[in-house]
Amino acid sequence: MLIGRHSFIRQNKLSDVAGRIDYISNPKRQEHLYATYQTEGATPEFWKNLARENQLDFKTSGTAGKCIEGREFIIALPESFVEFKADDVVRLFTDSFHKRYGVECSAALHHNKKMTNYHIHLVFSERKMLEHPEVKIATRNMFYDEQGKHRRTKKEILDEQGKLRAGCSIIPKGEVYESHIFTKKDEWFKSDAFTREVKEMFTEIINSHVKEESEKLSVFQQGGVYLATKKIGKNNPKEAEIRADNVARQEWNRTVDVALVEGVPEEDILTVKREKITDKTLQSIRTHGWLPDMFQQIIRGAKDFLQEMIFKFKLPPKPVPKIDLQEWKDMRKLMEKLQKQSQSIKSTQQEISLLKKQLSETTGFFKGKVRKSLKGKIEQAEKQEKHIHTDMEQTVKQAGYPDVQSFAKTYQKSEKLVREYNEELQAWENQTEPKKEQSSEPPKKASIRGKLHRYQQESRQQPKQTVKKKSMDREQ
Repeated sequence: MLIGRHSFIRQNKLSDVAGRIDYISNPKRQEHLYATYQTEGATPEFWKNLARENQLDFKTSGTAGKCIEGREFIIALPESFVEFKADDVVRLFTDSFHKRYGVECSAALHHNKKMTNYHIHLVFSERKMLEHPEVKIATRNMFYDEQGKHRRTKKEILDEQGKLRAGCSIIPKGEVYESHIFTKKDEWFKSDAFTREVKEMFTEIINSHVKEESEKLSVFQQGGVYLATKKIGKNNPKEAEIRADNVARQEWNRTVDVALVEGVPEEDILTVKREKITDKTLQSIRTHGWLPDMFQQIIRGAKDFLQEMIFKFKLPPKPVPKIDLQEWKDMRKLMEKLQKQSQSIKSTQQEISLLKKQLSETTGFFKGKVRKSLKGKIEQAEKQEKHIHTDMEQTVKQAGYPDVQSFAKTYQKSEKLVREYNEELQAWENQTEPKKEQSSEPPKKASIRGKLHRYQQESRQQPKQTVKKKSMDREQ
Protein backbone atom coordinates (compact mmCIF):
# COMPACT_ATOMS: atom_id res chain seq x y z
CA MET A 1 0.00 0.00 0.00
CA LEU A 2 1.37 3.43 -0.88
CA ILE A 3 2.06 5.85 1.89
CA GLY A 4 -1.01 8.06 1.35
CA ARG A 5 -1.92 9.87 4.54
CA HIS A 6 -1.53 8.55 8.04
CA SER A 7 -3.94 9.43 10.80
CA PHE A 8 -2.60 11.68 13.57
CA ILE A 9 -3.86 10.41 16.93
CA ARG A 10 -1.64 11.11 19.93
CA GLN A 11 -1.98 10.16 23.59
CA ASN A 12 -0.88 12.54 26.38
CA LYS A 13 -0.50 12.04 30.13
CA LEU A 14 -2.27 14.65 32.26
CA SER A 15 -0.94 15.80 35.62
CA ASP A 16 -3.81 18.29 36.08
CA VAL A 17 -6.90 16.65 34.62
CA ALA A 18 -9.43 19.24 35.83
CA GLY A 19 -7.26 22.10 34.56
CA ARG A 20 -6.87 20.41 31.19
CA ILE A 21 -10.62 19.90 30.80
CA ASP A 22 -11.22 23.55 31.63
CA TYR A 23 -8.59 24.59 29.09
CA ILE A 24 -10.07 22.57 26.19
CA SER A 25 -13.73 23.33 26.94
CA ASN A 26 -13.70 26.94 28.17
CA PRO A 27 -14.81 29.40 25.43
CA LYS A 28 -12.79 32.13 27.15
CA ARG A 29 -9.62 30.10 26.68
CA GLN A 30 -10.32 28.73 23.19
CA GLU A 31 -10.77 31.02 20.19
CA HIS A 32 -12.22 28.35 17.89
CA LEU A 33 -14.26 26.03 20.14
CA TYR A 34 -17.17 24.38 18.29
CA ALA A 35 -18.58 21.75 20.66
CA THR A 36 -18.02 19.99 23.96
CA TYR A 37 -19.38 16.70 25.23
CA GLN A 38 -19.17 14.69 28.44
CA THR A 39 -20.29 11.18 29.26
CA GLU A 40 -23.01 10.96 31.90
CA GLY A 41 -20.77 10.54 34.93
CA ALA A 42 -18.05 12.98 33.87
CA THR A 43 -19.09 15.84 36.17
CA PRO A 44 -16.69 18.46 37.60
CA GLU A 45 -17.06 16.67 40.95
CA PHE A 46 -16.00 13.39 39.32
CA TRP A 47 -12.76 14.87 37.96
CA LYS A 48 -12.06 16.63 41.26
CA ASN A 49 -12.45 13.38 43.21
CA LEU A 50 -10.42 11.46 40.64
CA ALA A 51 -7.54 13.95 40.90
CA ARG A 52 -7.63 13.84 44.70
CA GLU A 53 -7.52 10.04 44.88
CA ASN A 54 -4.76 9.83 42.29
CA GLN A 55 -2.69 12.38 44.17
CA LEU A 56 -3.19 10.59 47.49
CA ASP A 57 -2.20 7.23 46.01
CA PHE A 58 0.79 8.81 44.26
CA LYS A 59 2.02 10.39 47.46
CA THR A 60 1.59 7.14 49.37
CA SER A 61 3.54 5.20 46.73
CA GLY A 62 6.56 7.49 47.08
CA THR A 63 7.09 7.44 43.30
CA ALA A 64 9.27 10.19 41.82
CA GLY A 65 8.03 12.50 39.07
CA LYS A 66 4.53 13.83 38.47
CA CYS A 67 1.24 12.19 39.33
CA ILE A 68 -0.78 11.13 36.27
CA GLU A 69 -4.38 12.12 36.99
CA GLY A 70 -5.81 11.20 33.59
CA ARG A 71 -5.01 10.73 29.94
CA GLU A 72 -5.97 12.43 26.68
CA PHE A 73 -6.18 11.60 22.99
CA ILE A 74 -5.78 14.32 20.38
CA ILE A 75 -7.51 13.25 17.16
CA ALA A 76 -6.81 15.19 13.96
CA LEU A 77 -9.81 15.18 11.59
CA PRO A 78 -9.98 15.69 7.81
CA GLU A 79 -11.13 19.21 6.93
CA SER A 80 -14.20 17.74 5.22
CA PHE A 81 -15.53 16.95 8.72
CA VAL A 82 -16.45 20.63 9.10
CA GLU A 83 -19.45 19.77 6.92
CA PHE A 84 -20.87 17.62 9.73
CA LYS A 85 -22.62 19.02 12.78
CA ALA A 86 -19.94 19.69 15.41
CA ASP A 87 -22.01 18.27 18.28
CA ASP A 88 -22.55 15.03 16.36
CA VAL A 89 -18.85 14.66 15.55
CA VAL A 90 -17.56 15.04 19.10
CA ARG A 91 -20.36 12.82 20.44
CA LEU A 92 -19.59 10.07 17.90
CA PHE A 93 -15.93 9.75 18.88
CA THR A 94 -16.54 10.10 22.63
CA ASP A 95 -19.41 7.61 22.79
CA SER A 96 -17.45 5.11 20.69
CA PHE A 97 -14.56 5.27 23.15
CA HIS A 98 -16.86 5.17 26.20
CA LYS A 99 -18.82 2.20 24.86
CA ARG A 100 -15.64 0.22 24.22
CA TYR A 101 -13.70 0.96 27.41
CA GLY A 102 -16.41 1.93 29.91
CA VAL A 103 -14.60 4.93 31.44
CA GLU A 104 -15.80 8.53 31.79
CA CYS A 105 -14.74 11.05 29.16
CA SER A 106 -14.82 14.79 28.46
CA ALA A 107 -14.16 16.03 24.93
CA ALA A 108 -14.00 19.21 22.88
CA LEU A 109 -13.83 19.99 19.16
CA HIS A 110 -11.46 22.78 18.03
CA HIS A 111 -9.61 24.48 15.25
CA ASN A 112 -6.13 25.79 15.97
CA LYS A 113 -5.43 29.53 15.72
CA LYS A 114 -4.32 29.29 12.08
CA MET A 115 -7.48 27.31 11.21
CA THR A 116 -5.36 24.54 9.69
CA ASN A 117 -5.97 21.73 12.18
CA TYR A 118 -9.49 20.50 12.94
CA HIS A 119 -9.22 18.20 15.94
CA ILE A 120 -10.79 16.64 19.03
CA HIS A 121 -9.36 16.57 22.55
CA LEU A 122 -10.72 13.51 24.37
CA VAL A 123 -9.84 13.31 28.08
CA PHE A 124 -10.54 10.01 29.83
CA SER A 125 -10.15 8.42 33.24
CA GLU A 126 -8.01 5.36 33.86
CA ARG A 127 -10.32 4.41 36.73
CA LYS A 128 -13.98 3.55 37.19
CA MET A 129 -16.22 4.49 40.08
CA LEU A 130 -16.68 1.83 42.75
CA GLU A 131 -20.24 0.64 43.33
CA HIS A 132 -19.75 1.15 47.07
CA PRO A 133 -17.19 3.94 47.63
CA GLU A 134 -15.27 4.08 50.89
CA VAL A 135 -14.66 7.60 52.22
CA LYS A 136 -12.95 8.50 55.51
CA ILE A 137 -13.50 11.98 56.97
CA ALA A 138 -10.94 13.50 59.32
CA THR A 139 -12.33 13.99 62.84
CA ARG A 140 -9.25 16.07 63.62
CA ASN A 141 -6.38 17.59 61.66
CA MET A 142 -4.31 14.92 59.92
CA PHE A 143 -0.55 15.35 59.45
CA TYR A 144 1.56 13.74 56.69
CA ASP A 145 5.31 13.84 56.12
CA GLU A 146 7.28 14.03 52.86
CA GLN A 147 6.67 10.33 52.15
CA GLY A 148 2.93 10.66 52.67
CA LYS A 149 3.09 8.79 55.99
CA HIS A 150 0.65 9.81 58.70
CA ARG A 151 2.18 11.55 61.75
CA ARG A 152 0.41 11.90 65.08
CA THR A 153 1.41 15.50 65.85
CA LYS A 154 1.98 18.66 63.84
CA LYS A 155 5.38 19.08 65.46
CA GLU A 156 6.67 16.07 63.55
CA ILE A 157 6.26 17.85 60.18
CA LEU A 158 7.63 21.29 61.16
CA ASP A 159 11.17 22.55 60.64
CA GLU A 160 13.37 24.27 63.24
CA GLN A 161 11.65 27.62 62.60
CA GLY A 162 8.24 26.05 63.23
CA LYS A 163 7.22 26.16 59.58
CA LEU A 164 5.73 23.30 57.54
CA ARG A 165 8.50 21.33 55.86
CA ALA A 166 8.45 21.12 52.06
CA GLY A 167 6.51 18.07 50.91
CA CYS A 168 4.56 17.71 54.14
CA SER A 169 0.81 18.35 54.28
CA ILE A 170 -2.08 18.91 56.66
CA ILE A 171 -5.64 17.72 55.99
CA PRO A 172 -8.04 19.84 58.05
CA LYS A 173 -10.74 18.35 60.23
CA GLY A 174 -13.90 17.56 58.24
CA GLU A 175 -12.14 16.90 54.94
CA VAL A 176 -11.45 13.56 53.28
CA TYR A 177 -8.15 12.10 54.45
CA GLU A 178 -8.57 8.70 52.83
CA SER A 179 -10.94 7.63 50.09
CA HIS A 180 -11.52 4.73 47.83
CA ILE A 181 -14.07 6.04 45.36
CA PHE A 182 -12.40 4.49 42.33
CA THR A 183 -11.02 1.18 41.19
CA LYS A 184 -7.28 0.85 40.71
CA LYS A 185 -5.80 2.25 37.49
CA ASP A 186 -6.27 -0.07 34.55
CA GLU A 187 -2.76 -1.03 33.40
CA TRP A 188 -4.11 -1.64 29.87
CA PHE A 189 -4.36 2.12 29.33
CA LYS A 190 -0.56 2.40 29.71
CA SER A 191 0.22 -0.15 27.00
CA ASP A 192 1.28 0.46 23.42
CA ALA A 193 -1.28 -2.13 22.35
CA PHE A 194 -4.10 0.01 23.79
CA THR A 195 -2.84 3.13 22.02
CA ARG A 196 -2.64 1.28 18.73
CA GLU A 197 -6.11 -0.21 19.21
CA VAL A 198 -7.57 3.26 19.78
CA LYS A 199 -5.76 4.67 16.76
CA GLU A 200 -7.20 1.91 14.59
CA MET A 201 -10.70 2.44 16.00
CA PHE A 202 -10.69 6.22 15.43
CA THR A 203 -9.08 5.85 11.98
CA GLU A 204 -11.84 3.42 11.01
CA ILE A 205 -14.48 5.91 12.18
CA ILE A 206 -12.85 8.68 10.14
CA ASN A 207 -12.64 6.53 7.00
CA SER A 208 -16.28 5.47 7.29
CA HIS A 209 -17.40 9.11 7.12
CA VAL A 210 -15.13 10.65 4.47
CA LYS A 211 -16.63 10.99 1.00
CA GLU A 212 -13.47 10.99 -1.10
CA GLU A 213 -11.25 7.92 -1.31
CA SER A 214 -8.21 10.22 -1.26
CA GLU A 215 -9.15 11.40 2.25
CA LYS A 216 -9.01 7.93 3.75
CA LEU A 217 -6.26 7.44 6.31
CA SER A 218 -4.17 4.58 7.64
CA VAL A 219 -2.44 3.95 10.95
CA PHE A 220 1.33 4.27 10.63
CA GLN A 221 2.93 0.82 10.81
CA GLN A 222 5.90 0.81 13.16
CA GLY A 223 8.67 -1.30 11.69
CA GLY A 224 7.27 -0.97 8.17
CA VAL A 225 8.93 0.29 5.01
CA TYR A 226 8.27 3.98 5.74
CA LEU A 227 9.96 6.42 8.13
CA ALA A 228 7.66 8.33 10.47
CA THR A 229 7.90 12.12 10.45
CA LYS A 230 8.04 14.07 13.70
CA LYS A 231 5.55 16.66 14.91
CA ILE A 232 6.98 20.11 15.58
CA GLY A 233 5.53 21.49 18.80
CA LYS A 234 5.03 25.12 19.73
CA ASN A 235 8.21 27.12 20.38
CA ASN A 236 10.36 24.05 19.87
CA PRO A 237 14.02 25.14 19.95
CA LYS A 238 14.88 22.25 17.60
CA GLU A 239 12.30 23.23 14.97
CA ALA A 240 14.86 23.73 12.18
CA GLU A 241 16.54 20.41 12.98
CA ILE A 242 13.23 18.50 13.03
CA ARG A 243 12.04 20.17 9.83
CA ALA A 244 15.24 19.18 7.98
CA ASP A 245 14.99 15.69 9.43
CA ASN A 246 11.38 15.38 8.18
CA VAL A 247 12.40 16.46 4.67
CA ALA A 248 14.93 13.62 4.50
CA ARG A 249 12.36 11.13 5.83
CA GLN A 250 9.80 12.24 3.24
CA GLU A 251 12.36 11.80 0.45
CA TRP A 252 12.88 8.21 1.59
CA ASN A 253 9.11 7.59 1.79
CA ARG A 254 8.54 8.89 -1.75
CA THR A 255 11.31 6.63 -3.06
CA VAL A 256 9.68 3.68 -1.26
CA ASP A 257 6.42 4.41 -3.09
CA VAL A 258 8.21 4.30 -6.45
CA ALA A 259 9.91 1.02 -5.47
CA LEU A 260 6.59 -0.57 -4.53
CA VAL A 261 4.96 0.51 -7.79
CA GLU A 262 7.90 -0.89 -9.76
CA GLY A 263 7.44 -4.25 -8.04
CA VAL A 264 10.37 -4.26 -5.60
CA PRO A 265 9.36 -6.70 -2.81
CA GLU A 266 8.67 -5.17 0.62
CA GLU A 267 11.16 -7.62 2.14
CA ASP A 268 13.94 -6.12 0.01
CA ILE A 269 12.95 -2.56 0.98
CA LEU A 270 12.91 -3.53 4.67
CA THR A 271 16.38 -5.02 4.28
CA VAL A 272 17.69 -1.75 2.81
CA LYS A 273 16.02 0.22 5.61
CA ARG A 274 17.51 -2.02 8.29
CA GLU A 275 21.04 -2.24 6.87
CA LYS A 276 21.40 1.26 5.42
CA ILE A 277 19.46 3.30 7.99
CA THR A 278 18.88 1.48 11.30
CA ASP A 279 22.25 -0.29 11.55
CA LYS A 280 24.28 2.67 10.26
CA THR A 281 22.48 5.08 12.61
CA LEU A 282 23.23 2.87 15.63
CA GLN A 283 26.86 2.61 14.55
CA SER A 284 27.09 6.40 14.12
CA ILE A 285 25.59 7.05 17.55
CA ARG A 286 28.05 4.65 19.22
CA THR A 287 30.98 6.33 17.47
CA HIS A 288 30.06 10.02 17.35
CA GLY A 289 26.92 10.43 19.46
CA TRP A 290 23.72 11.90 18.01
CA LEU A 291 24.48 14.12 15.02
CA PRO A 292 21.34 15.35 13.18
CA ASP A 293 23.24 16.13 9.96
CA MET A 294 24.78 12.66 9.98
CA PHE A 295 21.35 11.03 10.34
CA GLN A 296 20.03 12.98 7.36
CA GLN A 297 23.06 11.90 5.31
CA ILE A 298 22.40 8.28 6.27
CA ILE A 299 18.78 8.53 5.12
CA ARG A 300 19.74 10.11 1.81
CA GLY A 301 22.42 7.48 1.27
CA ALA A 302 19.81 4.77 1.81
CA LYS A 303 17.45 6.58 -0.58
CA ASP A 304 20.14 6.66 -3.29
CA PHE A 305 20.83 2.95 -2.76
CA LEU A 306 17.11 2.16 -3.09
CA GLN A 307 16.91 4.22 -6.28
CA GLU A 308 19.76 2.16 -7.78
CA MET A 309 17.86 -0.98 -6.84
CA ILE A 310 14.77 0.36 -8.64
CA PHE A 311 16.76 1.06 -11.82
CA LYS A 312 18.24 -2.45 -11.84
CA PHE A 313 15.09 -4.27 -10.84
CA LYS A 314 13.26 -5.96 -13.71
CA LEU A 315 10.00 -7.67 -12.94
CA PRO A 316 8.64 -9.56 -15.95
CA PRO A 317 5.29 -8.16 -17.07
CA LYS A 318 2.43 -10.32 -15.97
CA PRO A 319 0.80 -12.06 -18.93
CA VAL A 320 -2.46 -10.46 -20.01
CA PRO A 321 -5.05 -12.89 -21.37
CA LYS A 322 -5.78 -12.02 -25.00
CA ILE A 323 -8.91 -14.14 -25.04
CA ASP A 324 -12.26 -12.39 -24.80
CA LEU A 325 -13.10 -13.40 -21.24
CA GLN A 326 -16.62 -12.02 -21.36
CA GLU A 327 -17.40 -14.09 -24.46
CA TRP A 328 -16.00 -17.17 -22.75
CA LYS A 329 -18.14 -16.47 -19.67
CA ASP A 330 -21.22 -16.24 -21.92
CA MET A 331 -20.35 -19.61 -23.45
CA ARG A 332 -19.92 -21.11 -19.96
CA LYS A 333 -23.34 -19.84 -18.92
CA LEU A 334 -24.89 -21.24 -22.10
CA MET A 335 -23.28 -24.63 -21.51
CA GLU A 336 -24.51 -24.71 -17.90
CA LYS A 337 -28.04 -24.00 -19.11
CA LEU A 338 -27.83 -26.74 -21.75
CA GLN A 339 -26.49 -29.20 -19.19
CA LYS A 340 -29.47 -28.54 -16.93
CA GLN A 341 -31.82 -29.12 -19.86
CA SER A 342 -29.90 -32.28 -20.76
CA GLN A 343 -30.26 -33.54 -17.20
CA SER A 344 -34.01 -32.94 -17.37
CA ILE A 345 -34.22 -34.94 -20.63
CA LYS A 346 -32.28 -37.81 -19.03
CA SER A 347 -34.62 -37.87 -16.05
CA THR A 348 -37.66 -37.83 -18.33
CA GLN A 349 -36.24 -40.64 -20.48
CA GLN A 350 -35.65 -42.75 -17.37
CA GLU A 351 -39.21 -42.08 -16.27
CA ILE A 352 -40.54 -43.17 -19.71
CA SER A 353 -38.49 -46.40 -19.58
CA LEU A 354 -39.85 -47.19 -16.14
CA LEU A 355 -43.46 -46.51 -17.18
CA LYS A 356 -43.11 -48.68 -20.31
CA LYS A 357 -41.73 -51.51 -18.22
CA GLN A 358 -44.68 -51.21 -15.82
CA LEU A 359 -47.06 -51.21 -18.80
CA SER A 360 -45.53 -54.40 -20.23
CA GLU A 361 -45.92 -56.12 -16.88
CA THR A 362 -49.52 -54.99 -16.41
CA THR A 363 -51.62 -57.76 -18.02
CA GLY A 364 -54.99 -59.29 -17.39
CA PHE A 365 -58.64 -58.56 -18.06
CA PHE A 366 -59.13 -56.39 -14.96
CA LYS A 367 -56.03 -54.17 -15.52
CA GLY A 368 -57.57 -51.99 -18.23
CA LYS A 369 -57.80 -48.82 -16.12
CA VAL A 370 -54.24 -49.19 -14.87
CA ARG A 371 -52.92 -49.72 -18.43
CA LYS A 372 -54.82 -46.65 -19.62
CA SER A 373 -53.36 -44.54 -16.81
CA LEU A 374 -49.82 -45.73 -17.60
CA LYS A 375 -50.25 -44.96 -21.31
CA GLY A 376 -51.40 -41.43 -20.40
CA LYS A 377 -48.35 -40.88 -18.23
CA ILE A 378 -46.04 -42.16 -20.97
CA GLU A 379 -47.63 -39.83 -23.51
CA GLN A 380 -47.29 -36.86 -21.13
CA ALA A 381 -43.63 -37.67 -20.40
CA GLU A 382 -42.82 -37.97 -24.12
CA LYS A 383 -44.40 -34.56 -24.75
CA GLN A 384 -42.31 -33.11 -21.92
CA GLU A 385 -39.14 -34.62 -23.41
CA LYS A 386 -39.87 -33.08 -26.81
CA HIS A 387 -40.65 -29.71 -25.20
CA ILE A 388 -37.35 -29.64 -23.30
CA HIS A 389 -35.43 -30.59 -26.44
CA THR A 390 -37.16 -27.84 -28.40
CA ASP A 391 -36.11 -25.36 -25.70
CA MET A 392 -32.55 -26.63 -25.98
CA GLU A 393 -32.49 -26.04 -29.73
CA GLN A 394 -33.98 -22.57 -29.34
CA THR A 395 -31.38 -21.71 -26.68
CA VAL A 396 -28.40 -22.33 -28.99
CA LYS A 397 -30.10 -20.62 -31.93
CA GLN A 398 -30.71 -17.48 -29.86
CA ALA A 399 -26.98 -17.49 -29.05
CA GLY A 400 -26.14 -17.54 -32.78
CA TYR A 401 -25.39 -21.24 -33.31
CA PRO A 402 -27.25 -23.36 -35.91
CA ASP A 403 -27.63 -26.37 -33.62
CA VAL A 404 -26.43 -28.01 -30.41
CA GLN A 405 -23.70 -29.99 -32.17
CA SER A 406 -22.08 -26.83 -33.57
CA PHE A 407 -22.06 -25.14 -30.18
CA ALA A 408 -20.67 -28.25 -28.47
CA LYS A 409 -17.72 -28.40 -30.90
CA THR A 410 -16.99 -24.68 -30.47
CA TYR A 411 -17.21 -24.95 -26.69
CA GLN A 412 -14.83 -27.90 -26.50
CA LYS A 413 -12.21 -26.17 -28.68
CA SER A 414 -12.53 -22.91 -26.73
CA GLU A 415 -12.29 -24.74 -23.43
CA LYS A 416 -9.06 -26.34 -24.60
CA LEU A 417 -7.60 -22.94 -25.52
CA VAL A 418 -8.50 -21.46 -22.14
CA ARG A 419 -7.03 -24.46 -20.33
CA GLU A 420 -3.79 -24.11 -22.31
CA TYR A 421 -3.57 -20.44 -21.43
CA ASN A 422 -4.14 -21.11 -17.72
CA GLU A 423 -1.42 -23.75 -17.75
CA GLU A 424 1.03 -21.36 -19.41
CA LEU A 425 0.12 -18.60 -16.96
CA GLN A 426 0.70 -20.95 -14.02
CA ALA A 427 4.06 -21.96 -15.47
CA TRP A 428 5.03 -18.30 -15.80
CA GLU A 429 4.02 -17.57 -12.20
CA ASN A 430 6.02 -20.55 -10.96
CA GLN A 431 9.01 -19.31 -12.92
CA THR A 432 8.89 -15.71 -11.69
CA GLU A 433 7.85 -16.27 -8.07
CA PRO A 434 11.08 -17.65 -6.63
CA LYS A 435 13.44 -15.38 -8.58
CA LYS A 436 11.79 -12.17 -9.69
CA GLU A 437 14.94 -10.52 -10.94
CA GLN A 438 15.21 -12.85 -13.94
CA SER A 439 13.18 -11.50 -16.83
CA SER A 440 11.25 -13.98 -18.89
CA GLU A 441 9.10 -13.62 -21.93
CA PRO A 442 5.39 -13.84 -21.11
CA PRO A 443 3.37 -16.50 -22.90
CA LYS A 444 2.37 -15.39 -26.35
CA LYS A 445 -1.37 -15.77 -26.55
CA ALA A 446 -2.14 -13.27 -29.26
CA SER A 447 -3.50 -16.04 -31.46
CA ILE A 448 -5.94 -17.46 -28.92
CA ARG A 449 -8.56 -14.83 -29.39
CA GLY A 450 -8.33 -15.17 -33.17
CA LYS A 451 -8.69 -18.94 -32.97
CA LEU A 452 -11.65 -18.65 -30.62
CA HIS A 453 -13.47 -16.26 -32.94
CA ARG A 454 -12.64 -18.42 -35.95
CA TYR A 455 -14.14 -21.47 -34.27
CA GLN A 456 -17.25 -19.53 -33.39
CA GLN A 457 -17.63 -18.11 -36.88
CA GLU A 458 -17.16 -21.53 -38.46
CA SER A 459 -19.78 -23.15 -36.26
CA ARG A 460 -22.30 -20.35 -36.74
CA GLN A 461 -21.91 -20.50 -40.53
CA GLN A 462 -22.42 -24.27 -40.74
CA PRO A 463 -25.71 -25.36 -42.37
CA LYS A 464 -28.37 -26.90 -40.19
CA GLN A 465 -27.85 -30.68 -39.90
CA THR A 466 -30.07 -33.41 -38.59
CA VAL A 467 -28.80 -34.24 -35.12
CA LYS A 468 -29.77 -37.25 -33.11
CA LYS A 469 -31.02 -36.61 -29.61
CA LYS A 470 -28.22 -37.21 -27.21
CA SER A 471 -27.22 -36.10 -23.77
CA MET A 472 -25.04 -33.02 -23.43
CA ASP A 473 -23.72 -34.30 -20.10
CA ARG A 474 -19.98 -34.53 -19.98
CA GLU A 475 -17.28 -35.19 -17.43
CA GLN A 476 -15.88 -32.07 -15.78
